[in-house]
This record gives sequence, C-alpha cells and structure tokens, in this order.
Amino acid sequence: MNETRLNGEGWLSDDAFHQVVAHTPLVSLDFVVTNTQGEWLLGRRVNRPAQGYWFVPGGRVRKGETLENAVYRLTQEELGHPGDLKDMDFLGVYQHFYDDSMLAPDLSTHYVVLAYQFVEELDLEMLPRQQHRCYRWWMPQAVACDEAVHVNTRAYLPAVAFQKTE
Repeated sequence: MNETRLNGEGWLSDDAFHQVVAHTPLVSLDFVVTNTQGEWLLGRRVNRPAQGYWFVPGGRVRKGETLENAVYRLTQEELGHPGDLKDMDFLGVYQHFYDDSMLAPDLSTHYVVLAYQFVEELDLEMLPRQQHRCYRWWMPQAVACDEAVHVNTRAYLPAVAFQKTE
C-alpha cells in the first residue's frame, strides 16, 4: 500500500501531487468578482497553468474541505479578506484543460471548476500578489475580445450575463 506523503502544512509532497495531477482531475473554485459598475476583477497569472494570462481569482479545494470553508480560505488568500458562499451566485460547472501544470511544463492539468460570481469593491493595490502580479478592472466587452484574457475566463461571460437578467 502506498503511503501518502504530506509536508508540514498538510499539503501533499511534490512527488505525490505529481501523481495526482497526472492521473486525476482537480476540483477548484473560480470567482468572477465584479464591481458595482459591472467590471470584472482579473489578475495577471504568475504561475502555471495559464501563466501570463489575465484570469479570475480562485484555487483548488482541499480534501475534506467543505465548499464554504474553501470559499472562505481562497477569498482570504486571493483577495485579502474572507468571502461567504451564501453571498455568491453559482455560475455552473466548467472543465479546464491545460497542457502544463504548476509542477512541470510537460504535465497536463485537468480541473473541474465550480464558478461563482459576487460583487465586491476592492482596492487593487491591497490585493495579494502570490498568484497574480497585478490586477485590473475589465469591462465585459474587453474580457470577451482581448486575447490576453484566458479562454477559460472568457467562458464565464454568458453565465454572468444570464445572472444579471434573472
């Protein structure tokens, strides 16, 4: 029987995580954060996958972590303060396929993504920089047509537009 290898913070070792990424999809949450003007918050990704693209905040759900706790943790990490799942609109389930991964440029990644939208006014200068080197507010029309915005982020456009018409 294989022994699970964890580092001191409860994360899998790189070798164990490499095996997971190589053989299974990962579950993640993406957050379409809009301001009161309807602009989207996007950050320029620092890490693979989607490195260098403008992308919405988000991250992986940990084993044993409820969605409520994952939302709380990820919004704290990505936006600098915790969010609450009950204050978010569910946009749907998405699949993201990448040719690379955070571990290696030649290891593909498959995410099953639960996407949520919520309105928040944020000071861009105060946002954490671990996953995104800079942030901008984008009008939806610019999100739709700018090739620097990752296709997986642009995929949320119809769902956000639908939410506004309900």
